[in-house]
Amino acid sequence: MDALFWHDGQWLTDNPKLLGPADHAFWMASMVFDGARAFDGLLPDLDLHCQRVIRSAERMLMKPAIDAREIERLCREAVARFPAGSALYIKPMFYCADGFLLPDAARTQFVLHVFKVPMPGPQAGFSAGFSSFARSWPNMAPTDAKASCLYPNGQRAIAEANARGFDNAIMCDGDGHIAEFASSNLWIAKDGIVATPVHNGTFLNGITRQRVLALLRADGVDVQERSLTRADIETADEVFSTGNYAKVMHVNRVEQRELAQGPMARRAYSLYMDYARQGVRA
Repeated sequence: MDALFWHDGQWLTDNPKLLGPADHAFWMASMVFDGARAFDGLLPDLDLHCQRVIRSAERMLMKPAIDAREIERLCREAVARFPAGSALYIKPMFYCADGFLLPDAARTQFVLHVFKVPMPGPQAGFSAGFSSFARSWPNMAPTDAKASCLYPNGQRAIAEANARGFDNAIMCDGDGHIAEFASSNLWIAKDGIVATPVHNGTFLNGITRQRVLALLRADGVDVQERSLTRADIETADEVFSTGNYAKVMHVNRVEQRELAQGPMARRAYSLYMDYARQGVRA
């Protein structure tokens, strides 16, 4: 079994067909999701991901009929149905099938999708190029939610980067300051100091971002949240990312500049994995 779904009280192994062209989520994008990870019998910060998907749904004008604790219970049950230690992506989602201009909040639906995805190892890296696409301001898009409608712009940025020979894209905000990678939060290290873009509402303040920020500071690292420019990226000793897919991953090339996996990226990865191993197991 490679994937498992829960919807309307049933566990399924085939992808359920849930929407039609008349449904609000199909044509008006009333849809949110979250992403958590299971690996080596670990479920780091699963509770926070389940809480965030509730907040995202509420900010997208939906009214969940299931709470975060029940979502977490279902996630754990799903993980237990896979072979022990499986590397999994856990994706709880809310959507509205009914409504016209506004979603019918009382008809909010929940679905859970859990599927196998290998965890990249600590040596895995990726290349990135600067994108012509930008992140939206909070008064232009629902940037305070993990809303599905936000992701096509990142997909266009990644497609643009792929066409130029890069794995991912570095996106700016509307003022030209660095926001994040198209699919994860961005960090740099320079002269032993770590910096990450200050959260200004244009990108998701990731759960893994917040966790790594706290772990590095507790370990005595000088970590700054501040505005970053393209020049900061181009002159950094290290560039790395945090996100649910790989947790911490270093950048091996920015544009035509080669970069090694540096001590701060290795430290962030090690601290996160140590934290994960100390948590409640699946």
